[in-house]
Amino acid sequence: MGIIFNNPLIGVTMCQIDHDGHLTQSVHNKYLTAITQAGGVPLALPQQLCATPHLLEQALTTLDGVLLTGSTSNIEPWHYGEAGSEPHADPGRDRLAFALITWATSRRMPLFGICRGMQELVVANGGALWRDLDQRKTGLPHHAEATLPLSEQYAPAHDIFPEADGLLASLLGGEAILAVNSLHHQGIRETGPQLRIEARAPDGLIEAVSLRHHPFALAVQWHPEWQPEQNDASRALFAGFIHAARHYHEEKSP
Repeated sequence: MGIIFNNPLIGVTMCQIDHDGHLTQSVHNKYLTAITQAGGVPLALPQQLCATPHLLEQALTTLDGVLLTGSTSNIEPWHYGEAGSEPHADPGRDRLAFALITWATSRRMPLFGICRGMQELVVANGGALWRDLDQRKTGLPHHAEATLPLSEQYAPAHDIFPEADGLLASLLGGEAILAVNSLHHQGIRETGPQLRIEARAPDGLIEAVSLRHHPFALAVQWHPEWQPEQNDASRALFAGFIHAARHYHEEKSP
């Protein structure tokens, strides 16, 4: 049996952009690298799967976990009950992400959301977003200047405080304060009843959530996929996700 059959297969969301007139879907290498470093096999999922439900189901049946990646796009506001348009929308990404969350939730498949992925998990479960964190009037700046080098954009920006007895605290080995990067203009306003708050920033903004009554459905607002080999906490999150996916793979195997 080849190694691909021994390691969990992780579906990864992609984003769509216009590249010189050609609609193009892509995913940053950092997400794929973080999965492979943790022992998973990444499989990028095209948004076209939503147009062919039987193909989507066929793809999802083979998976052992789902990674909802970050993105420069935002969820269309009508999904969480707000009017108006979203200039940085990716409606195909919205549709696919919500379909993946529904599948993973109903089958207790491991799920890990990052940045936009956390917002997708919240909205899919009836929560709502701050469309612009400046609406909060008070609080920390949660985004980096785009003109800075990536090493500075992804440098630690503020602390988070994990909640006691949560999934995040268990993965990190305790409730110790953790310094994280911060590159988001939107944030969680309401979580919805199915989600547990796993961590907050010093200004009270929700920084991590998990899905209640699910073996592993965790989402974080920061970017642990950025150079996890240099960050013990980031490695622990991906290791926990891949461990859960491996267990799911073993449980579903005949």
